[in-house]
Amino acid sequence: MQRRAFLAAASAVAAVTQIPKAQAKNKGVESVTCDKSAVPSSTKSRFAPLISGKTPGTLLSQEEIGASVSGARAWKVRYISKDVNGVLNEVSGLVIAPTAVGKNRKLLTWCHGTTGLGDAACPSAQPDPVRDLISYFDAPSTQQIDYGVPGLQGWINDGYVVCATDYQGLGTPGQHQYVVNRTQARDAVYLAQATRQMKVGAGTKLGCAGWSQGGGAAAAVAELDAADYGELKLVGTVPMSPGVANIAYGMPKGLTAALSNPSISPDGHLLMVLAGFQIANPDVLKLSDYFTPLGIEIIETSWNIQPVHHFSDTVSRLFRLKGAIMQAQPTNLDRWQAAITAGSAATRKPVAPILLCTDTFDGGTVVPVSWQTAYAAKVQQLGGSIKTIDYPNDDHFSLPNSCAPDARQWLNGLF
Repeated sequence: MQRRAFLAAASAVAAVTQIPKAQAKNKGVESVTCDKSAVPSSTKSRFAPLISGKTPGTLLSQEEIGASVSGARAWKVRYISKDVNGVLNEVSGLVIAPTAVGKNRKLLTWCHGTTGLGDAACPSAQPDPVRDLISYFDAPSTQQIDYGVPGLQGWINDGYVVCATDYQGLGTPGQHQYVVNRTQARDAVYLAQATRQMKVGAGTKLGCAGWSQGGGAAAAVAELDAADYGELKLVGTVPMSPGVANIAYGMPKGLTAALSNPSISPDGHLLMVLAGFQIANPDVLKLSDYFTPLGIEIIETSWNIQPVHHFSDTVSRLFRLKGAIMQAQPTNLDRWQAAITAGSAATRKPVAPILLCTDTFDGGTVVPVSWQTAYAAKVQQLGGSIKTIDYPNDDHFSLPNSCAPDARQWLNGLF
């Protein structure tokens, strides 16, 4: 396969330039944590080395860490997942469980929001990662990304085992496939499978919740292949202000406005979306289809070292200083549309009920309300079961903490 040949060549570079990982031992199992320090992207391949002979959902390592929420234990883990095209990936994440002994516990997989394209954006590598969600825009924030699980203490109090994937590429080799909803959904579900290999009492019934980028992933969690779930039974999923790839691409406005007007400064999220789909489909998509040499230089230099808000500021400044980042006449659009549709949520009938939580303050401050309602309409057209709760007093960043109690109550009724 052309892609595997291409990636095999890239793996030779990655083998030389791979960042050393901190290693620890836990009950005889080697554990590898997220990369502690990101290196300039020019010295690290955007393509991860190929993995073979592994089964998705296999737990590779676990390392117990501290948990600031009460009544909980937590571990950093690594496991095997696969992307939208079936290519195997190594992924990191967190598992958080009640300290009390239990069995057949409710299992929640959390899909986090946008953080970036590389190791500088790894949620589990942040200080005190086992915590309630804190936003970059919150007054007490000290880090460049949003991280944590909204309402985490409540999930633990209700007896859940909570797993939180970092997604492939965020703390593991290669660039992250940003907003490739099906890739992130598989990362979330295969972490749940890996969690069942730990002695934390996780049962087979699975709930899901996710926000923003992770809202698109949570939507796609209900649209995976039967083999992806394995022995798991998905009871329901809660997309919060979801970033659904096909809808954002097909309705250029807000974050994706530069798709229809390359003369304006493109939002950093748009560059990340296109870079994410290109890295997932390198046989058919090229950065040069959409980007000028300046745009390509920004992506290839910054992807691993700049989290999303830093990256967006870089894009904005260099557009003003040096000029066009997007091609005035992009090419290969049929293949881009096909790849984005194949990787998107809202393309199959969901296998479980959905609770959509929408932030409607000021028309949707990051994900436009029209994108959120378009997702609901798509689910209904596909024959899925969906309920919507609006939060008119919440912007994009306050939504997850506001709606977490409603999400938990709704999922509790489905187990």
